[in-house]
Amino acid sequence: MGINGMDILDRIVELRDERGWSNYKLAKEAKLPQSTLTNMFKRDNSPTITTLISICDAFGVTLMQFFSDTTNPFLTSEQNELLADWAQLSNSQKEKVMIYINGLLQKEIPQKRQGQKIRPLQK
Repeated sequence: MGINGMDILDRIVELRDERGWSNYKLAKEAKLPQSTLTNMFKRDNSPTITTLISICDAFGVTLMQFFSDTTNPFLTSEQNELLADWAQLSNSQKEKVMIYINGLLQKEIPQKRQGQKIRPLQK
């Protein structure tokens, strides 16, 4: 089934509202001028592909996920739930989750600021 411009705007609103974001927050996360979103919604215009990619990046979803109306059939319901929760996290929250997961798996975690690696604790 095809998707028209209004469906795209509706999907953006759906994803934005799931996260409890304002248009200002979305523009900030997508690194777009707020006027871009304001004009898009006021004029009922579809975003350009570049704008849509920026919006998807902010939401933490791929274009395929954006246009998909179903969960991934190759994943378990638990995995789909985890991905849905992941998509609602901010970038800083995602970083913290990855550090936690790496700690659970006792992987080395690269330090971005100092260029050093944190080594897992030895048992």
